[in-house]
Amino acid sequence: MIAQPQNHQKISPEEYLEWEAKQEFRHEYIDGEIIAMTGSNLPHNDIAINFCMALKSHLRQRGCRVNMSDAKVEDTKNSRYFYPALVISCNAEDLKSRKFIEHPKVIIEVFSPSTEKYDRGDKFKYYRQFSSLQEYVLVDSKSISVEIYQRGEGKIWRYCAYTEGESITLESIEFTFAIEVLYEKVNLEIDTIKSE
Repeated sequence: MIAQPQNHQKISPEEYLEWEAKQEFRHEYIDGEIIAMTGSNLPHNDIAINFCMALKSHLRQRGCRVNMSDAKVEDTKNSRYFYPALVISCNAEDLKSRKFIEHPKVIIEVFSPSTEKYDRGDKFKYYRQFSSLQEYVLVDSKSISVEIYQRGEGKIWRYCAYTEGESITLESIEFTFAIEVLYEKVNLEIDTIKSE
């Protein structure tokens, strides 16, 4: 069992960081509240690994880094902390950092039915507040489907959807690859519970 602060009291960012450092499982921090991260399944994990492997050598050549779900992203302006599935940064400070990514260029979330609404809604609303963020990528863990939101002028975000047989382009890092790379050897079978 995870010991969380009592009575759903709002806590300070400093209290969160001190508390979370002692926890076995990861927790995000939004506006004074702690949000427990759900465990991921094998397809989620496989997709994240495939994405990371596809990006790694390309990003190294560009002087960027990619981190997976144990890397904490800090929104210093709003005192929020997140654990996206993957985060890419090309910022010099982030490249040297040992604690947080503060200037994400691309954030990638691999969603499941239980996280989809949050990832599309509130989480995207919070992520848009990073001035450095150029692309937000949503990857479905149940079917071959990737959606990319790209920052445009002002508050405009362009939307692109990709499916089987198509190539995905992350414009901010000049990277194009086949969508099948993400789903290679990923079991997309939907588990069903038989009613008795």
